[in-house]
Amino acid sequence: MTGTGQRTGEQGFTLIETLVALALMGLVLSTLATITAQWLPNWNRGIDRVQRSEQVGIAMQRIAADLAAVAFVPANRELKQPLFDGSALSVTFVRTALGPNAGPGLDVVRIGETSDGGHLVTARSRASFGPLPVGASPSQLIHVANPVVLLGPPFRLSFAYAGRDRVWRDSWPNVDKLPAAVMITVRDAASEQVLSVSTVASIHVDAPADAGKSDASKDPTKTDDSSSGNNAPGTSAKAGGT
Repeated sequence: MTGTGQRTGEQGFTLIETLVALALMGLVLSTLATITAQWLPNWNRGIDRVQRSEQVGIAMQRIAADLAAVAFVPANRELKQPLFDGSALSVTFVRTALGPNAGPGLDVVRIGETSDGGHLVTARSRASFGPLPVGASPSQLIHVANPVVLLGPPFRLSFAYAGRDRVWRDSWPNVDKLPAAVMITVRDAASEQVLSVSTVASIHVDAPADAGKSDASKDPTKTDDSSSGNNAPGTSAKAGGT
């Protein structure tokens, strides 16, 4: 017969076992914290790279779409040159109005670098187009507003222009034709490395709408003598037979 003071089949943790379990748990947690501390910055950098790549891609698509819609519009009736001013860091042009509330009309658009909070960013600004006074400088009278930041640090944007000869130039000011293409180059501001997202946007119009019309088509009163009935072969043969 078992005494009342004797315990059999007793289960549980001793103090030593509890301390060992706590030590093992602390070791596992410290290992996980070390791995997380090394992995989390790489994860954040990867997320930042993806976000920047998406931002650059959206900006390039927006700029290319704007340049593809450039219109051959002079500043006024006295000028023959289109309102287009291209430099290495900015480009100003006229295109059809764009926006949910934009009615029929034209916009003057400027895409270029500007200062925002002490940083250089590439922004798109616009203003409604209207004929300018004769002899006025477009840069002095056109005041674009409503800037929208397209690209920020650490990226910088530059432009180059080419005609049908595909000779690239750093500027395209005050010429009789629009460029045929605009090269959009994206660089890393720190390393000056050119990124692979750089592209070339084609301009669909480079001459006035009536540039290809002949004098006869401009003046409907003019006729072509070669199409008149007096020079028809049948008439000449009949005249020769009499």
